Amino acid sequence: MAPMLTLSRCVHHWRPLWTTCAWVRSMSSLEERARAVFAAAVEGVQPDSVVRRGLQRSGDELVVGGRSFKLSNNLHLVGFGKAVLGMAAEAERIVGDHLVQGVISVPQGIQETLQRHGKTNMMLGSSSRIKVMEGAKHNLPDLDAQRSAESIRDLVSTLTERDLLLVLISGGGSALLPAPIPPITLQEKQDVTRRLAAAGATIQELNTVRRSLSLLKGGGLARCAYPAQVVSLILSDVIGDPLDLIASGPTVWSKVQPEEVWSILERYDLSASLPSSVKEVLNKTPQREGEPQEARDPVLNTVIGSNTIALECAGRKARELGLRPVVLSPGVCGDVRAVARLYGLLSQFACSPGREPPPGLEAEILQVGPTVGVESWDLFRTMKQLGDGREEGWCATCLLAGGEPTVQLTGKGRGGRNQELALRVGLELSGGGKKTPAVFLSGGTDGQDGPTEAAGAVCDGEMEAEARSQGLDVDSFLSSNDSFTFFSRLSEGRRLLLPGLTGTNVMDVHVMLLPPPSPSE
Repeated sequence: MAPMLTLSRCVHHWRPLWTTCAWVRSMSSLEERARAVFAAAVEGVQPDSVVRRGLQRSGDELVVGGRSFKLSNNLHLVGFGKAVLGMAAEAERIVGDHLVQGVISVPQGIQETLQRHGKTNMMLGSSSRIKVMEGAKHNLPDLDAQRSAESIRDLVSTLTERDLLLVLISGGGSALLPAPIPPITLQEKQDVTRRLAAAGATIQELNTVRRSLSLLKGGGLARCAYPAQVVSLILSDVIGDPLDLIASGPTVWSKVQPEEVWSILERYDLSASLPSSVKEVLNKTPQREGEPQEARDPVLNTVIGSNTIALECAGRKARELGLRPVVLSPGVCGDVRAVARLYGLLSQFACSPGREPPPGLEAEILQVGPTVGVESWDLFRTMKQLGDGREEGWCATCLLAGGEPTVQLTGKGRGGRNQELALRVGLELSGGGKKTPAVFLSGGTDGQDGPTEAAGAVCDGEMEAEARSQGLDVDSFLSSNDSFTFFSRLSEGRRLLLPGLTGTNVMDVHVMLLPPPSPSE
């Protein structure tokens, strides 16, 4: 595998807050501080910010991940993904004087949308050498995106060993780089992957088949660019930042084993009904055990933005606000109901009166956590840090996490996973009449939660009583998956999180502010 680095510049040493409690109490509300922490998380992974951190310039030297590359009017740029327009604009500001040409594939309508939201810093200048091509309407591969992919392939195929190719990748890149191997058509490739997904294939199986049918995925872009030096800057929207899954790994060498692909297709009873073009390609595909070392050496993959980095930047802001940051995990996933239960249990663990949490809580936390992607050692570490805060009398703790939970759809209301999570956590914090003094926020870093104008919402232990006083039945809204309507009606939408389009996407950020427990009753 090509070298991979992860860059982070938001880590600051934590220091005790013994002297800050009075100052914390005099500050704005916990809700306002939760919103400020979320804003810092998003700001820390803005396309221009992450490119500035990842792309250093020293005269005619380009420095990425500690490696230097000579600039001599030899730089070419390609990119694909939802955040790539902003990434390309910043890259051109840094190295534009050596840029020969560029092509980027971005979502349909994004330029108009960014302009409308005043995000001019994410737009290319009128004299830019980078060609912008829009496609993949509704995040689905289409002929416009295929034409963009062809333009990108044409550009990189002409490069030589003296050239430097800068590749910008973000979430949504797979749909924006469709390049089926002829004679397979785009529709045929989509049909195969759609049928696999409907049959229950895993993401790994889907990617194995997708790579085998693509000219550019699974290292195909890097192969086309050989022998040029390839440097890819990646803004990850996948839990764990697996390079082969982000945009299906166009710059990550991968093995292609036809028998493995056929095995997957047979497992889901699809091998007999494949289009003749797909069978032709698979039967002609030689087993590729990976590229020779000399072909892999000219590729450097660097993760410059991720959920982990967003949480580090959120932790920095929390410290500035006098809070004690504790990161639970950047990999929270699974059913939103179980995720809400875990946060409810952790709030009880941290905030219950007395110096010791109620008996049985630790066991239940250890039981629920792994079902939502939080490993046992992360749970033990988090509980130890929360327990230390109880015993030593720390001020409020800022519990941080990220990921991408899922919602089981049972109705036709308007909402998204972040708003539904906030609504369910609000019920947990109400505790059946025994309220927890915590504040919880869940927000999508792209600024959009489902088909709504909100990124998420904020809740606390007062939410249920507040809703009841306004004639709102929480359970009814939950059964309809109508969380956006609920939060819009509750106190005139005050609890909604409305940052607008952010231009980035590293999944979701969860912020739970936990005041210190009161003395034993």
